[in-house]
Amino acid sequence: MAKIETNITKLALSASEKFALKALGGRQAAMQKKMIAWSHINSGSHNKDGLNVMRAQLCEAFSVLPGVISEPQLSPGKHVEPNGVILNVQYEPAMLLQVRPKADIQIVLTGHYDTVFPVDSHFQTTADLGDDMLGGPGVADMKGGILVMLEALKAFEASEHAQNVGYSVLLSPDEEIGSPGSAPLLAKLGSKAHIGLTYEPALADGSLAGARKGSGNFALIIKGRAAHAGREHHLGRNAINAMARFSVAMDALNGEREGVTFNMAKIDGGGAVNIVPDLAIGRFNVRMLHTEDQVWIKDKLGELVEVANREDGITAELTGGFTRPPKPMAPANAMVFDWVKQAGLVLGLDIKWKPSGGVCEGNNLWASGCPNVDTLGVRGGEIHSDREFVMLSSLTERARLSALILMKIASGEFDVKQAKALARKEKPYADS
Repeated sequence: MAKIETNITKLALSASEKFALKALGGRQAAMQKKMIAWSHINSGSHNKDGLNVMRAQLCEAFSVLPGVISEPQLSPGKHVEPNGVILNVQYEPAMLLQVRPKADIQIVLTGHYDTVFPVDSHFQTTADLGDDMLGGPGVADMKGGILVMLEALKAFEASEHAQNVGYSVLLSPDEEIGSPGSAPLLAKLGSKAHIGLTYEPALADGSLAGARKGSGNFALIIKGRAAHAGREHHLGRNAINAMARFSVAMDALNGEREGVTFNMAKIDGGGAVNIVPDLAIGRFNVRMLHTEDQVWIKDKLGELVEVANREDGITAELTGGFTRPPKPMAPANAMVFDWVKQAGLVLGLDIKWKPSGGVCEGNNLWASGCPNVDTLGVRGGEIHSDREFVMLSSLTERARLSALILMKIASGEFDVKQAKALARKEKPYADS
């Protein structure tokens, strides 16, 4: 990929910018205290009560900013129950803050207030791990990141050119389950914004995610015929065995196409050992490097489902689909990353990026034509496990980084309209 040239060779700080950045240095203790309090609120993606408590806390915290806060209802989704019934699902509302929506320059900042930890998880509290590390559920992914966003915006609002920029802040309750409800809202906001800033955690060494794979979540429903496992075993049609054959065949697809992976994650079905099981639900994830891979994936899965349906007494139904398209390090995204790197150098940070197999809201924003950087949150690691941790010093470090990026956008030194124009030429995946 050719290097993207920008008009800026070296950033200088105005007196206003220096003042705003210096003030953030005094926010460390308050940020730590708030992050611990938020971490102790269990807001697992399916914990409605916890999500409502967390969203109320966020509405209060973000009310110090100008603009209007709303709690939009999200699009309903579908979920396959363990008994094979497909139910409609209503997700909890998002939090949306809109500031200066008529400004000439528009930014969308996104994050999520759900975590992967269910209400009965043993991982519910924080612990000081020493060496600048704090462990706790969601401290990195991404309650710490939400705080970085909030403090950066507060500092930005005190800067001299803030009125030049309008922005939307979207905090979603469903990112950890693929953003099924918030995807349309992400697409709407991304299509209107010049760039996006997302607050997933950076790696512990400060590296950001660059190119990201795409992702799809599927559930296969296989039905057979129940029978007594002893007296009439021959009359039964074992759905679990059929699922096992499908799973093994799907696993064999790994390695056939570069960067494409299939992962059978959970199988529901069966009951008493003396009954031939007549139902199996297989839930799996697919990742891909390129949008064109999705056609190949759909064809291969279709072939495997057809094989299952040809078995005597077996029916198979595939549900789900592709939830997030790939996000490449396209020229528009590279330009935005270059701005992050320039801002980091002013602050003494040598920021690098690495490709990632993970997905996030940055994928959704790119699909809507919005160039973005999606790991502007805290430095941390071991996310999605009970070893999750945050590097405490990164709270103010990353807040200063985002504040400076915002101020340079407002001053015109970072030309977000140029980045948006580049993205339109790329014709991101949702439009291809």
